[in-house]
Amino acid sequence: MTDWPILSAVTFLPLVGVALLLLTREDSAFGRRNILNVALLTTVFTFVVSLFIWMGFDNSDAGFQMVEKKEWLNTGISYHLGVDGISMLFVVLTTFLMPICVLASWTSVTVRIKDYMIAFLILETMMIGVFVSLDIVLFYVFFEAGLIPMFIIIGVWGGKDRVYASYKFFLYTLLGSVLMLLAIMAMYWDAGTTDIPALLAHDFPPQMQTWLWLAFFASFAVKMPMWPVHTWLPDAHVQAPTAGSVILAGILLKLGGYGLLRFSLPMFPLASDFFAPMVFALSVIAIIYTSLVAMMQDDMKKLIAYSSVAHMGYVTMGIFAANTQGVQGSIFQMISHGFVASALFLCVGVIYDRMHTREISAYGGLANNMPKYAFAFMIFTMANVGLPGTSGFIGEFLTLIGVFRANTWVALFAATGVILSAAYALWLYRRVVFGPLEKESLKALLDLSPREQVILYPLIALTIFFGFYPAPINDVTAASVDALLNHYSAALQAAQSVALSVN
Repeated sequence: MTDWPILSAVTFLPLVGVALLLLTREDSAFGRRNILNVALLTTVFTFVVSLFIWMGFDNSDAGFQMVEKKEWLNTGISYHLGVDGISMLFVVLTTFLMPICVLASWTSVTVRIKDYMIAFLILETMMIGVFVSLDIVLFYVFFEAGLIPMFIIIGVWGGKDRVYASYKFFLYTLLGSVLMLLAIMAMYWDAGTTDIPALLAHDFPPQMQTWLWLAFFASFAVKMPMWPVHTWLPDAHVQAPTAGSVILAGILLKLGGYGLLRFSLPMFPLASDFFAPMVFALSVIAIIYTSLVAMMQDDMKKLIAYSSVAHMGYVTMGIFAANTQGVQGSIFQMISHGFVASALFLCVGVIYDRMHTREISAYGGLANNMPKYAFAFMIFTMANVGLPGTSGFIGEFLTLIGVFRANTWVALFAATGVILSAAYALWLYRRVVFGPLEKESLKALLDLSPREQVILYPLIALTIFFGFYPAPINDVTAASVDALLNHYSAALQAAQSVALSVN
């Protein structure tokens, strides 16, 4: 495996599928079926290749593994790839969700199918590239390029207000990223390199750390998104096709959390420590405020979108708690949310494909004629609430323990989010699934098809498996998290020693 550029392979394999799709005609039913098959086989093969990364990964090694590096024209910028215990899991999560997205679009997308699948495959390459990049300029290119296919997916195949939602999504995320580009330029001038491992070892001046931290935070806070720059997310989710919502919730929101772990905490430790109270405050507001807003929604997608903002609040709190439980809990929460939120949007897509409405009031009593659907929806609702025995519980519990160690009051207020999430999630489930089956339009609905079962059942299995046995995730992240926190603590201690000597 050391001689095989596996990270390049898994990153650019989707583009091979794009090349094949460009050679495929779409002017017949046979051609459309070929397009779907090529997209599905490409994503499945990419997922299989990514499993070799996991199997070949050494959990005890805190450094970057499977490294590939090639200098570009003596510019100081290099094609540098690698994974550690933090990034590797997100690569596998991305490749796992992509075949599900293709299957979820199998019948719901009927126009310009080839263009749709090409956009998704390009997006997959960009998302994987973000997680494997070890050069900050390469990271930025992948980070920004991913905006384009998602902008197109929402703007072309979205709902009636798709153009407004796509432009709002694009402008919000682009504005924050411009500030990050300026910060990258400043880092290059100070450190003389764009190599991420070298930047991790470089000590930026304290005052410079403050400005760099704010610039990066502006980009990552929008991406997650954090309150109050979260308003683009509900609009994007409501207008996006089902598979677009899956990628938004499952992967794109995680780019912000990954960026905080890869750059903000280890590269700017003094600024991270200084701004931690602000992050705690914003996170608590996000958890409580967006949970209350979710309770007021009458659109299922919008309710789940606001729920995602609340759950990302736990992630940011855990990261800036800067202890083992908090950081590992935040990573676990992001992986779990990738399963659970994606599955909830898929559940909405199942009944939307049948009824063409997301209004909660249009449903009721689905347990009577869709018992398999009711069971699947129940599992993901319980995971979203954080019920013990589901992956949602592990992430929230670890995060709250870490935050409690850092600040008791913050943990107390954040814990109210568990109660509020139960309120809106169970309210949604009761209105849609329970009660008498009175509406004539619902009585003829068929239960999950074999394709829909193939989509949802693996997510159920993973949600329950990691709820009872979180070790496969925590063992992978342990060494890298310990190294990150040791570096963070050493930087703070060095700064305190300098301050004492000056005084």
